[in-house]
Amino acid sequence: MSANNEELKESVRRRYAGAALRVINQPGTSCCGGQQETACCGTSADLAEQPITSNLYADSDKAALPAEAVAASLGCGNPTALAELRPGETVLDLGSGGGIDVLLSARRVGPAGKAYGLDMTDEMLALARENQRKAGVQNVEFLKGEIENIPLPDNSVDVIVSNCVINLSGDKDRVLAEAFRVLKPGGRFAVSDIVVRGEIPGRIRRDMELWAGCVAGALEESEYRAKLAAAGFEEIAVEPTRVYTAEQAGSFLKDSGLDVAEIAPLVDGKFMSAFVRARKPR
Repeated sequence: MSANNEELKESVRRRYAGAALRVINQPGTSCCGGQQETACCGTSADLAEQPITSNLYADSDKAALPAEAVAASLGCGNPTALAELRPGETVLDLGSGGGIDVLLSARRVGPAGKAYGLDMTDEMLALARENQRKAGVQNVEFLKGEIENIPLPDNSVDVIVSNCVINLSGDKDRVLAEAFRVLKPGGRFAVSDIVVRGEIPGRIRRDMELWAGCVAGALEESEYRAKLAAAGFEEIAVEPTRVYTAEQAGSFLKDSGLDVAEIAPLVDGKFMSAFVRARKPR
């Protein structure tokens, strides 16, 4: 792996370790609370109105989970609600964080099914396992590892979900190849991710990604489709779930020193949370 990829991975690890520790050490606060954040949390003081991470889960879903699992969510969608999980299926969440999507998946697949969560951050794994204990959910297993090297056998899971994590990887081709490997024939890839639609100037793209994508790395929509196809997937679809405006990113862009009025036409509506679907051929 290149030095740049290692640096990116370490940046992600530090950020999510810090997020987990804030939830552990300050119960009742969110990952974004208590400090100014770049990335998904934005830099605005009014984090409750942050358009990426807010209001992703139904109250009925949140009510069944430990508060710490909800507080640790830094996603950009709700893949478990869109993946059409069925009883008895085996699900893998790439970059499972505090475990919210794993616990929701486990309830949807039922006691005959299984939900795995994969994360590289010790602090998030500790938080997720404690959330599993509090939720009393048995059909869950949290694994330590990297999404570029999934520690599961070939053809072992029915569905892969992920929530605003694949955009963080410096080697997305490897992530998608690994996802394809562990899926069973006919298995489903059903993730939420940050996606770019259209061309954006380099400096502006970098600044917008820091706001919208946690760490720069969001794929352009056609590139995402091409990479999925190259990994072997079929039935590929990218469905926008939230499209972000320059106005929503205004506070971050002002803090970055950019002229919001000047760049608004160049970024408006080009960054989105999307539900990305694909299937491994039978």
